[in-house]
Formats: sequence, structure tokens, C-alpha cells
Amino acid sequence: MHPAAEHSPLGKSSEYVSTYTPSLLFPIPRAAKWAELGLSADTLPYKGVDFWNCFELSWLLPSGKPVVAIGEFSIPADSPNIIESKSFKLYLNSLNQTPFADRTTLEATLRQDLSAAAGKPVGVRVRSLGEVEAQGVVALPGTCIDELDISVDSYEHPRPELLRCDDSQVVEESVHSHLLKSNCPVTSQPDWGSVVVEYRGAALDHASLLAYLVSFRQHSDFHEQCVERIFLDLQRLLKPEKLTVYARYVRRGGLDINPYRSTETAEFANQRLVRQ
Repeated sequence: MHPAAEHSPLGKSSEYVSTYTPSLLFPIPRAAKWAELGLSADTLPYKGVDFWNCFELSWLLPSGKPVVAIGEFSIPADSPNIIESKSFKLYLNSLNQTPFADRTTLEATLRQDLSAAAGKPVGVRVRSLGEVEAQGVVALPGTCIDELDISVDSYEHPRPELLRCDDSQVVEESVHSHLLKSNCPVTSQPDWGSVVVEYRGAALDHASLLAYLVSFRQHSDFHEQCVERIFLDLQRLLKPEKLTVYARYVRRGGLDINPYRSTETAEFANQRLVRQ
């Protein structure tokens, strides 16, 4: 478990506060998990963002009439802190009985509070249900590897030694799997996700990638660190010219978390999948 998480509200009984309380946000420094992966703030081999989507966002108009909407938050991957997910939910619930003059005022408040917790500017967009409905859901790019015939007997820890590639071939491709699962390191609740690997480098053996992803099945770690571990293991193996790894996780408690890590500077699209 991350040492800071022991003091967070995650896994503990909490009273839900329904009036604006920014102090509910609980930042967890990324530095300890970076160090576990052999990284530091100055040596990150990727750029990226963590998209958080909130499906339980509500507040009051000055008249007292409630509004419901969907919140989209983008936290830089190099921010000093992640925001512990239960504290994020408790904070958002504290808006339920709080009046805001308009959506712009609400967004400014969210931007200020979340940026202070993350330690870097956080992008905020509050969207109507109609806007999100019109956007719909998308399919992941590239080849799905889930139907490959593999034998699996290890689920406790990620096993990068399973990964194979053919370095006599250089390919550029996108592959994805919906079989990613890990467990929350605090509550042991399952975290279900779909993962995409896009790269140009030595040809990755798809069956070995699937076996490797399945080896996360009983692994305990936060969403962000799982994606970072996958990125680093593939980078070491493939020595790619470019590499992007991202995961779209199923929501829990009204929030989904979607980490993106890439060697490329790009605008990432926060598009929902059928399980989201």
C-alpha cells in the first residue's frame, strides 16, 4: 500500500458532507510509486494525462433548483500528486447542496480546488447529459487480442518476462485488450479496464502481451501505476521510436479513471467505451 493512502478516507467509513468542503480532497504524492518504478519527477520517460469522469455531479442554482451534469477532469501525468479517489468523490458530493451562480463559476471553483490538490493546473469541463449522450461511445483502435489462445497460470504480479518481440521486424500498430484487471491496493476491490498499446518498434508478440496483461489480474496497485508499469515494461522490450499506452477503466463510485502515457506530445481524446 502507498504509505500516504493509510491516512486517506479510502476503505474507511465516511460521513457524506453535502455542502462545499474543499478540505475533503486528499492528495497522494506520486514520488513513492515513481521511485518503485525507478523513476523520479525529473526522469519521467513519458508525457500524459489522467482523465477522470464524474457521473454523479450535482449542485444548486441560486433559485435552489438542482442541476445534474457530467464532469471531465484532466490531471497532468507529471503532477506531484494524484487525488485519492474516495476523497475526490466526497468532495464532489459536497457540492450537492451548494448554490453556484452558473456553470462557469462552478468550473472555476473545481479548477482551483483540484489544481491545488494535484500540484499542477487541472483541466475541468462540466458537460450536460445531452452533450455526452450525443458523443456516444467508441470502439478502441487497432486489433483486439482477446481471442488469442493462451495458457495462464500466474495472476499475482505483473510478469514482464512473458513479453516477446521480433526485433528483426519494425512495425507500427495499435492493439488492445479488455482483459485488464487489477485490485485496489487499499480496499482490494477489483478494477476492470481496457488497455491500448500503440507503438512503432520491434514487432510485439500479441499472445505474449495478452498473457502479460492477464498477469495483473490479482495485482494490487492504483490505475495510474498499472499503466506506467505497462509502458515501462514495453519500452524496455521494444525500444520503440514511439509508444503510447492508455487504459479506460470501468467506473466505481460514480468516477472512472483513465491514465494515458506516451512518448509523444499529443492531444488525447477522452472518449467513452461501452463499459463506461
